Amino acid sequence: MLRTYGPYALRRIGQAVVVVLLAYLFTFFVISILPGDPITSTLRNPENGFTEEDIARIVSYYGLDQPLLVQLAGSLGRFVTGDFGISLRSNLPVSQLILDALGSTLQLAGAALLVAIVLAVTIAYGTQFLPPRFGQGLLRSLPSLFLSVPNFVIGLLLINVFAFGLGLFTMIDTETPWGTFFAALALGIPVSAQLAEVLIANLDHESRQEYIAVARSRGLGQSRLFLRHLVKPSSLPAVTVLALMVGELLGGALITESIFGRVGIGTLVEGAVASQDLPVLQAVVSLAALVFVVVNLLADLAYPLLDPRVTVGGRARAVSPAADQDIRSDLQEEVSIV
Repeated sequence: MLRTYGPYALRRIGQAVVVVLLAYLFTFFVISILPGDPITSTLRNPENGFTEEDIARIVSYYGLDQPLLVQLAGSLGRFVTGDFGISLRSNLPVSQLILDALGSTLQLAGAALLVAIVLAVTIAYGTQFLPPRFGQGLLRSLPSLFLSVPNFVIGLLLINVFAFGLGLFTMIDTETPWGTFFAALALGIPVSAQLAEVLIANLDHESRQEYIAVARSRGLGQSRLFLRHLVKPSSLPAVTVLALMVGELLGGALITESIFGRVGIGTLVEGAVASQDLPVLQAVVSLAALVFVVVNLLADLAYPLLDPRVTVGGRARAVSPAADQDIRSDLQEEVSIV
């Protein structure tokens, strides 16, 4: 396993680096082919108050007086070293603006991811072990309900009830723990639907397998059965969904920040679009692509560790009868202890 996993990991890391570079090149060329010179046009806008000396300095910094390939080489070199240029709106380093706004967005996205995981796992667990008369049918319908309601509708409802009605937080300061929780709830509820659907479908499949029937017949507890023998084989598709959820969380965070009045990447992007601050937009798009690629890379690297049948060395590895017998022996040993 280790001999094949090492080359597999290196190959996937190399592919991830290529994808990030391609995303940056695509963003650069899209901006470059726009009619006119967007950066120079912004600089020469009288409302921005740049002098001719300022314009010449910034044009020289970005290499706008150089051929396109030279501009690309300079831009790519700055990106690799973490230099995202100067904001045309505030005349501050773009990296500083992003760092100032990133903390709030990461806090919101991380809390929303936690909310989504807890909701999805709770719903999936309930559909497996709750009797039908206690709401199993209702639990199975919750993901469809969550998916059909946009997060901004949920956000407005939470604001109306818990901010204006109960006064748990105020719209003047939504960075409080309660404000962050309800913003994360608005973002996490729709996202949890996809994860819950995948978990339910895979748990249904695994629960029909022979080794689960043996475990139940020998009296293995529901929680132990779920945690030790149902979660791991059902987690591989869930990891895929979690990786794809990152893009939705990033996009949804921008909307949620606007609804709850939070200052984060969404506010930064909104201001950059309004003022045509292209260095900020290019940096945010490139970093979003980087985060998405890194998360999916981590998911790909986790697949072979979760399921040995995943292709690592170029061909799929099937679980041997001996391995299946080991699972059953382990199961029988746990039952005898219980």
